Amino acid sequence: MVTRLDRAMRGKDGAGSRRFGWLLLIAGAVALLVQPGSPIQAQASGARYEGVATCAGSTCHGRAEGNGEVVRQDEIATWQEPSSAAGAHSRAFAVLASPRGKQIAASLGLGAATSAPACLGCHATYEPGSPKGERFQMSDGVGCESCHGPSSTWLASHYAKPATHASNVANGLIPLDRPQTRAKVCLDCHFGGTGPGQFVTHSMMAAGHPRVSFELDLFSALQQHHDEDGDYAARKGKTDNVRLWAVGQAEAVVRSTDLFARPGFGTEGVFPQYYFYDCHSCHRSINDGPQRKLTFETNPGRPIPFGNAPYNDENIIMLSAIAKAFVPGRAAQFEAASKDFHRAMGVGRGEASAAAQRLRGEAAALSDALAGRSFGSGDAFAAVQAIADRTLTARFTDYSGSAQAVMAVDTLLNAMVRDGRITTGAATGIRASINRAYGAVRSPESYNPAQFRAALGQATSAIGALR
Repeated sequence: MVTRLDRAMRGKDGAGSRRFGWLLLIAGAVALLVQPGSPIQAQASGARYEGVATCAGSTCHGRAEGNGEVVRQDEIATWQEPSSAAGAHSRAFAVLASPRGKQIAASLGLGAATSAPACLGCHATYEPGSPKGERFQMSDGVGCESCHGPSSTWLASHYAKPATHASNVANGLIPLDRPQTRAKVCLDCHFGGTGPGQFVTHSMMAAGHPRVSFELDLFSALQQHHDEDGDYAARKGKTDNVRLWAVGQAEAVVRSTDLFARPGFGTEGVFPQYYFYDCHSCHRSINDGPQRKLTFETNPGRPIPFGNAPYNDENIIMLSAIAKAFVPGRAAQFEAASKDFHRAMGVGRGEASAAAQRLRGEAAALSDALAGRSFGSGDAFAAVQAIADRTLTARFTDYSGSAQAVMAVDTLLNAMVRDGRITTGAATGIRASINRAYGAVRSPESYNPAQFRAALGQATSAIGALR
C-alpha cells in the first residue's frame, strides 16, 4: 500500500525520493519533536489541553480512510503510523522507555526518562503550568496540541459551519500555514527553545542523544497529514515550498544565535556549550604519529584562529545563498555579520555574544523579507545556482553544512516539479546525481569534502541544464 508518507518521501509530485529523512534525520525525527510556540500565552489565557482522544472520533480526525469532504479525517491514523517518520510524534514518549532512552537518562542521572522534565519537554505535550482535560495523557507523546495549540478555546467551534481558518486562529489555533510561525514551533524541539526541557545539551549528546539538524520543508513533508487540494488552498493558501525552505533557514539562524547569546544556554561552567559547535570538527580520529595528517580544510567563511572549534554554521551557509538569490540588498550585511560572528569566537565570550545578537538581527530581517516576498517560478533555479556558486561551495568543508546543502537541493528540485517548471520524468532522470550527493554525506565517518563538492556539482549542473 502506498501511503501519503511514501508520496512525501518521493516528493509530493513524484520528484524522487527524499531519502535523507532516512539516511540522516530519522533518528532526530523520532527523538526530537515539536512543542507549542507559546506555552506562556496558553497559561495566561487559561486554555486547556484536551488530549489526542478529543480529536480521534470517527466524525473528526479518526476515520480509517481519508474520505472527508473538507479535510481527510484520517489524520490520527497517519500520526499513529507505526513504522514511518509520519508516526514519529506519536512514538516520542515510548522512545524514552527504550534501551537508548534509559541509557541516556541513567548517564545523566535523570531518573526515569518517562518522568524527567528534561526529556518530556520534547517527547510529550508537556505543559506543567497549563490545565489538562480528562482525556489528556502524557503517554500520547507529541500530540495534536503540541503543534496546533491547546484546544479548549477552539475545539468546539473549529468544525462548525460558520468557522473559518481566520476565526479558528482568533480562537487560539496556531496558524501553521504561516512559515515563520511554523518554523518557530518546530524549532522549539528540532533545534532548541527556552521552554522547559527544550534544549539538547552537549552532555545529552555525549550520553547518546542524536545530533540535532533542521530543515523546515523536509520536516513538513515527513509530517504532513493533509492533502493540499483546492479546498485547502482556498482556506489557507497554497504552500510555497521555496519560501518554506528559505524562511526555515532564516529562523534557524535566528534561533541558534539567540540561544547562543544567552549566558544560560551559551555556556556550561567555564566552557562554552559545545552543542552549538560543529560536532565533526572535533570528533575525528586522533593519531599521535610523528607526521600530522590534517583532517579539515580551511573554510573561507570562518575567519577563526587555527585550532578553534568552529560554530555549526550549516544554516548560516544556506542563508547566505538564500540572501544572494532572493534578498540581494541585504546579502552583504548578512555575510559581514556572519564573518564578524565567527571572528569574535577567537576574541572572547562577550564579543561573541554581541556578534551573535547582530547576526540574529540580520537573519531576522531576512526572515521578514522572505516571508513577505512573492516567489516566482524561476526562484528554485536561482537558489540552486546560488548554492552551486564557487564562493559558497568553498564553505562545504564539514559534514553538517554539506548535509544541509544536499537537503536543500532535493527540496528545490521537488519545488520545481510541483510548480511545473520541470517534468517528473526530467527530475527522475537526474535522481542519480542527487543520490550520489546523498551518498557523499551518508556517514560522518566516510565524509570527504572534495568528493562531496564534486557530487553536489554534478547534481546542481544537471538541474541547471533543465532551466
